[in-house]
Amino acid sequence: MNKILEKRQLSENVFGMTIEAPLIAAERKAGQFIILMVDEEAGERIPLTIADADKERGTISIIFQSVGATTLKLSRMNAGDFLPSVLGPLGKPTEIRGEDGTKPGRVVCVGGGIGVAPMHPIAQALKAAGNDVTIIMGARTKDLFVMEDEMRLIAGENLILMTDDGSSGRKGLVTEPLKELCEKGSVDEVIAIGPPVMMKFCSLTTKPFAVKTTVSLNTVMIDGTGMCGGCRVSVGGETKFVCVDGPEFDGHLVDWDLMMRRMNAYKPQERAAHEHTCNLYKGI
Repeated sequence: MNKILEKRQLSENVFGMTIEAPLIAAERKAGQFIILMVDEEAGERIPLTIADADKERGTISIIFQSVGATTLKLSRMNAGDFLPSVLGPLGKPTEIRGEDGTKPGRVVCVGGGIGVAPMHPIAQALKAAGNDVTIIMGARTKDLFVMEDEMRLIAGENLILMTDDGSSGRKGLVTEPLKELCEKGSVDEVIAIGPPVMMKFCSLTTKPFAVKTTVSLNTVMIDGTGMCGGCRVSVGGETKFVCVDGPEFDGHLVDWDLMMRRMNAYKPQERAAHEHTCNLYKGI
């Protein structure tokens, strides 16, 4: 059992939680994730990236969007409640430029929507390793930005905000400043995390410039140990499992169309489950 210590609402459907998990906090590295359950008897297991961790407090932080039945249930929990199961850290850590004898460089971190949350520990680690870090954050409107202050502490003046409606920063897509930076020849590596379509077009943007581009995939996942095969993707023509081979892969090699078709296969069931759970809370 893992106790929820803090809960905060970041926007209409986005929430942050701090969870007591000392063993995970002690071992986690940038890029890794957890799988948790809200209901021990009839609960779905969902993967969530670790947005931050505090070894001394023995806590981890997550940020999630209420889009399905389980995340809706999670959003209704509060500080003092207990999660029956939190498993992690899972997945391979991010390969941080500047560590293990590699040379620091100029790295652009692109975060779309709540993809900024899993990007946070990666950007922290890149900065700590001596890299020149630029962060591009994208959202539909300014109210949907998360962790803006935390990312500004890392990137300073190299934080670029993009909104669809122009309500904050520049109006447009994250691929626009990314292309501009690539054209200047000022990028050694790009890391992109966000909606699949955003990561796909970030990868297409960097490919002509031969800039190494790493993406973090968040596919359908059940056991998190490579046994079920639910999270399989095609990377460079080979089948990979996001939970054990990833979650990070070369964005230029991911078969994006196949991955998105697989992710959309259960959308009707997800919407129905979410609506059913909403009605239960409303007493309908």
